[in-house]
Amino acid sequence: MLIERSLEIATEHGGDLTASIYARLFRERPELEAMFAMDTDGAVRGEMLSRVFDAILDFIGDRAYAPNWISAEATTHEGYLVPRADFARFFEIVSETVREGCGDEWNAETDAAWVRLCSDITALA
Repeated sequence: MLIERSLEIATEHGGDLTASIYARLFRERPELEAMFAMDTDGAVRGEMLSRVFDAILDFIGDRAYAPNWISAEATTHEGYLVPRADFARFFEIVSETVREGCGDEWNAETDAAWVRLCSDITALA
């Protein structure tokens, strides 16, 4: 519930998080931006992030598919020459962006929930 609520708060405060998340990613790993050269309207980034959000919500819920999806996508991204550690790092970037979007509404419990989530995802990736 904490993670879901933090996503809601961040989007209430800042709207669509796609641009912020990818800006953070490209600041950290500028070489990855070239992989999105054909994504001139941001649709691919938006779709990818939508799948990440869906996986996060499933992962903190029923875990009906997210663990397998995360493992499979980590493998798929290796085929794009994105190391598994970078794939897992993306979820941390999402967390950092959400934290920034929540501002003062982010608390220690929310932080701990995201740290746990990112740790569990790293173990799968």
